[in-house]
Amino acid sequence: MSSIQQVGDKVLANVERVIVGKHHEVRLALVALLCRGHLLIEDVPGTGKTVLAKAIARSLGCTFRRIQFTPDLLPSDVTGLSIYNQKTLEFEFRPGPIMSQVVLADEINRATPKTQSSLLECMEERQATIDGVTHPMPDPFLVIATQNPIEYEGTFALPEAQLDRFMLRIRLGYPALLDEVVILDEQKRSHPIDDINEVVTVDELRELQAGVREIYVDPAVSDYIVRLVASTRTHPDVYLGASPRGSIALYRASQALAGLLGRDYVIPDDVKVLAEPALAHRVIIKTSSSIHDVSAAHVVRELLDSTPIEAARQAGGPREVAPAPAG
Repeated sequence: MSSIQQVGDKVLANVERVIVGKHHEVRLALVALLCRGHLLIEDVPGTGKTVLAKAIARSLGCTFRRIQFTPDLLPSDVTGLSIYNQKTLEFEFRPGPIMSQVVLADEINRATPKTQSSLLECMEERQATIDGVTHPMPDPFLVIATQNPIEYEGTFALPEAQLDRFMLRIRLGYPALLDEVVILDEQKRSHPIDDINEVVTVDELRELQAGVREIYVDPAVSDYIVRLVASTRTHPDVYLGASPRGSIALYRASQALAGLLGRDYVIPDDVKVLAEPALAHRVIIKTSSSIHDVSAAHVVRELLDSTPIEAARQAGGPREVAPAPAG
């Protein structure tokens, strides 16, 4: 798995020329990329959400399109439409910006629910049906969406079905004071995003994505993932817990993180690191609990502390003793 780690470190270093002091968040973005999953970046304006998405796209040898979501954006503006050609007397399909390998859905929660729903089939089935004709998405296909918190004016909360299609949700947060000084110095004359070049080809990316799926996951770790996700459905503060899609996302993400860290097997600590970004956005808290400031992230952290871990082993090796409680 050294190749996954080497290429991952190369992309990390390239992106961190622009995104300063956010090593963990950038690594999580690469996890979603290697799993063929989609990434949601949520934070207040000005924290680098769009810059992170553009830096990742420029580091890859992939086609890239950006969609600026606004209230007047139509579904056909995203997926494309069929136009009648008077010369050929036939309808011709003109693909929309979603027909690209890396798509930046900027401020996705500013679009109306009708437009947001146009992404559902594209993100899950990796195809778009327009006028009864199905058009496949390119391979690889990654949607990096950014959104502002829903308490800001002019935004529409993403429906549960839409949120569930994002493998991970991350927040960048404000930079540390010293990191912000570095940002000021680096942007004194020009933006460093202009100097970001491709470091991974499309073929290399496909090989890495295939290699991630070969990383060993012990049955004890799989059982831990299932029990952790299932416990979100029975928690007293939760109205709706994570779906089986959440279990698959946590499983795949753990494989990718293990590969980026140079291992060919998953350990429970990988699951712990990814539990909150993989599950919190899939959990809906009861209104009575949210009044008392109970959040989905708080519930996931509580379940990590209370869900026991059985002993796991490396591929073909003896079982290793893991701590009884998570946390």
